[in-house]
Amino acid sequence: GSGGFRKRKHDNFPHGQRREEKENVNPSSALMTSFKSFQLELDTRHDKYERLVKLSRDITIESKRTIFLLHRFTSAPNGEEILNESEVKLDAVRQKIKQVAQELIGEDMYQFHRAISPGLQEYVEAVSFQYFIKTRSLISVEEINKQLIFTAEDREEATNTTSNSHDKQPHTWSLKVTPVDYLLGVADLTGELMRLCISSVGNGDIDTPFELSQFLRQIYDGFTFIGNTGPYEVSKKLYTLKQSLAKVENACYTLKVRGSEIPKHMLADVFSTKTELIDQDEGLP
Repeated sequence: GSGGFRKRKHDNFPHGQRREEKENVNPSSALMTSFKSFQLELDTRHDKYERLVKLSRDITIESKRTIFLLHRFTSAPNGEEILNESEVKLDAVRQKIKQVAQELIGEDMYQFHRAISPGLQEYVEAVSFQYFIKTRSLISVEEINKQLIFTAEDREEATNTTSNSHDKQPHTWSLKVTPVDYLLGVADLTGELMRLCISSVGNGDIDTPFELSQFLRQIYDGFTFIGNTGPYEVSKKLYTLKQSLAKVENACYTLKVRGSEIPKHMLADVFSTKTELIDQDEGLP
């Protein structure tokens, strides 16, 4: 009748018959053996994926800390100490990436790319930020990949290589940053350069904003050449890149037009007010 429970199809079979069918299954049959091997393979792949996600999270955290440290470069009395400390932190990040490379030995990296991509993007952002502070230029993806070639340095690995005299191949691991991860990391770099411009203005440095404006314009022109032909994530970050460029250009305009009449310690306040107006005009939160 109406409002009653619907009868499921397997309720037509008695429980005893279903129990007998389970007991009649041969666990050593070829079909069950195949399914057990599939289960073991899927569990192993899932465990490796989770380990890579945790490593990517650690890489992201340490890379962010390196970026926060590099932002102190403009206000620190000795910038070389900041750069040396950032290099130590990046070496620690590369050790995490070495563990990722070891996990991916014999595997197709693109099957696990979604797990490690956030960490690689943040690492590219940190490395490119440090490289810009040193050279005022953009690091290439080839230079980044050269730093991600690792060799066996542990004592246990060295003893294993000496014991196996017939195997003289050096133990090396490498992990290549994909072009997409590189582009996404560079797109995030523009936001850090915009913050560097703000801190430079606050410290009374009126030359760095003009350098950053020209550099960001070149990056923006490069991204516009890609257009809609690139991945969706790249075109999505192009809008944020445009906002960072507009804020830096507005800072240069303020410095050029009103820099002589505004005291240096008040330039940062004027600049921050202008950026808030830009965000309101563009509908940003």
